[in-house]
Amino acid sequence: MIEQDTIRLLRECDAGIKMGMESIDEVMDYTGSQKLRTLLSDCRLEHAKLGDEIEAQLDRFHDDGKDPNPIAQGMSTMKTNMKLIMNESDHTIAELMTDGCNMGVKSLSRYLNKYAAADEVSKDIAKRLIACEETLAKDIRGYL
Repeated sequence: MIEQDTIRLLRECDAGIKMGMESIDEVMDYTGSQKLRTLLSDCRLEHAKLGDEIEAQLDRFHDDGKDPNPIAQGMSTMKTNMKLIMNESDHTIAELMTDGCNMGVKSLSRYLNKYAAADEVSKDIAKRLIACEETLAKDIRGYL
C-alpha cells in the first residue's frame, strides 16, 4: 500500500509540475512587468527542481511518471490564448496564473489526502509544491 500510494502521489505531482511549467511558459512572453516575469521565472525554476526530485523518486520504483491530462492541458492552453488575445496585460496573466495555482493547490491537496499511505519523502515534495503554488498566487495579487 505504501509503495502504490507513493507512486500515485508522485505521478500526480509530476503531472501538476508539467502543467504548471507549461502554463508559465505560455504567458512569459506576454509579461510586461519585469517583477512579474521574475516571480514567474522563479516559480518555474522551483517547479523544475521539484520535478527533478520527483523524477529521482520515481526512478526508484522504475516508473516514468505522468503527463498532464491532454484534455485539461488543451483547455488550459485555449483559455490562456483566448484571454490574452482579448486583453494582453499583466492583469490577465495574474488572473490566469492565480486560477491555475488555485486549481493546483486544490488537486494536490486532494491527492495528498487520497494517498495518505505515501512515504514521507513524497508527501514532503507534494507539500512543497503546494506551498510554491500558494506563494505565487499570493505574490502576484498586486497584478489582479
